[in-house]
Amino acid sequence: MNIKTDELIRDDVLAELRWDTRLEETEVGVTVSRGIVTLTGTVASYAEKLAAQDAAHRVKGVLDVANDIQVIRSAGLARTDTEIARAVRHTLEWDVFVPDEHIQSTVSEGWVTLEGEVETYSQREDAVHAVRNLAGVAGVRNLIVVEQPLIEPEEVRRVIEDALERRADRLADRIRISVDGGQVILSGKVRSSAEKRAVIGAVSHTRGVFSVKDHLMVQSHD
Repeated sequence: MNIKTDELIRDDVLAELRWDTRLEETEVGVTVSRGIVTLTGTVASYAEKLAAQDAAHRVKGVLDVANDIQVIRSAGLARTDTEIARAVRHTLEWDVFVPDEHIQSTVSEGWVTLEGEVETYSQREDAVHAVRNLAGVAGVRNLIVVEQPLIEPEEVRRVIEDALERRADRLADRIRISVDGGQVILSGKVRSSAEKRAVIGAVSHTRGVFSVKDHLMVQSHD
């Protein structure tokens, strides 16, 4: 197995940032230490900050990403907090996967804080995904909590394992699941970032799960 040097990882991350069409005309710096990537610089929107983070995670050899990019909103994306709050409410109402009536938002200097209580972890994440790409948003704080029904940890584990077992490539054989109350810790190896997202997605839709710790590693293939 060939192990990529930090220099090669840095070059690949920079190439991936240039390739991603969502990141045109950004000023992102990249440093790498033992497979850990640190992103610095400025972008014009929170969506671009997250896009840069996603781009770095796609690169083979990257273990972790520290996202220190600053959002400097351009004049063309400037919105008042009132305008952003109005857009957030409309977006939550229009998203069919978000129980908007259970979510409140606060906007201050472009930062959106989401609060409320929802039934599943996936609804909590869907709410963030719905608003983070809105023009003028500088960042999102997710304070939404997930209901904690009286479900035994072993029952949560069984439901998750059954969901993974239904998948054609038998993900359950390669994933270790630890459940502490409603907190799920995932570990093991997956073959790609897409597979990793599929595992987390299966877990996040399970009733009784209120948080997910992702310790999954993408297995390199040479």
